[in-house]
Amino acid sequence: AQMLLCCLSRLAQPQVLRSRFAASLVVASRSYADFTPEATFDIKKVDLHRLEEGPPLTATLTREEGLKYYRTMQTIRRMELKADQLYKQKIIRGFCHLYDGQEACAVGIEGGITLSDHLITAYRAHGYTLTRGGTIREIMAELTGRRGGIAKGKGGSMHMYTKNFYGGNGIVGAQVPLGAGVALACKYLGNDQLCVSLYGDGAANQGQIFETYNMSSLWKLPIIFICENNQYAMGTSVERSAASTEYYKRGDYIPGIRVDGMDVLCVREATKFAADHCRSGKGPILMELQTYRYHGHSMSDPGVSYRTREEIQEVRSKSDPISMLKDRMLSNNMASIEELKEIDIAVRKEIEDAAQFATTDPEPPLDDLCSHIFANDQPFEVRGATPWTKLTSTS
Repeated sequence: AQMLLCCLSRLAQPQVLRSRFAASLVVASRSYADFTPEATFDIKKVDLHRLEEGPPLTATLTREEGLKYYRTMQTIRRMELKADQLYKQKIIRGFCHLYDGQEACAVGIEGGITLSDHLITAYRAHGYTLTRGGTIREIMAELTGRRGGIAKGKGGSMHMYTKNFYGGNGIVGAQVPLGAGVALACKYLGNDQLCVSLYGDGAANQGQIFETYNMSSLWKLPIIFICENNQYAMGTSVERSAASTEYYKRGDYIPGIRVDGMDVLCVREATKFAADHCRSGKGPILMELQTYRYHGHSMSDPGVSYRTREEIQEVRSKSDPISMLKDRMLSNNMASIEELKEIDIAVRKEIEDAAQFATTDPEPPLDDLCSHIFANDQPFEVRGATPWTKLTSTS
């Protein structure tokens, strides 16, 4: 009798499995159909300088946008954590400044402008290289100095570029006047484009930034100055390094807004507002994004000698940009936990594949040292380190 029951159960098993599979498909299709396609959220009010009105106090998010923002922020986070690991293994060398914690800034800014607009930033540039169109493989390979890197292995962590993205600049504050030059080109060409020029709270005290404010205001350039205030200028807190920590007011005669830089929707709406201001011919505007970096200033900085581990953990638990977006989507039935986990798994695999490429791709040969000086020119000879050493430059 027991043998008969066993045989019958085995014969029935495929049917049971098929039924369960069909049922799971029905449940999946129903759940996807039942997701909220769009929701409106209250966002934090911004502080204003020389403005009567600011960005709206609500932001509408579609399900597609939410999933896109989540994936991009998660990609930046995982990419930076992998860079940390490769640096500690001495596979990545030299300067390396990580962006984890500040993901809402890059993703929110891109949500408020278009890829035809222009962007320039300082040396904490990995996230912007991704949002501007670079691939994970290109970024990781650039970090390890390989031929497949986005700058052919010549730029490293601080010097990455894509179309309408001008780096990645190593000199503190020097990218801000360059951004004004890009904005001047936009105005001269009359193409309705603008430039986003980013800098940190440490660079905010640079004289060249104030000179740029002045010129941009005089010429009414379409430029958004953005100070990513992550609370520490290298290892010095803003209270110890700046007589005025209201960076959004630093432009004086230039309108300014102070924004929650940990909320991707706040950043997006503020950027849209700033972009409309520039495109309407009103000239420059200044944004301060209040954010936080989880790593130290660079990989040579453990990041806990001037702040406590408890402080970092508190920001992670209360204001993490990825967790904030995730909670919004889950609480409004815009995604399921399983769906977001699938994204996490896919992102991790993509990062691992990119890291594998970045460690196996060949390094650029010495013959490439002087190439790519000009974008489109005939090959020409370049003198090497000594008068009798000759190298060739090709575009």
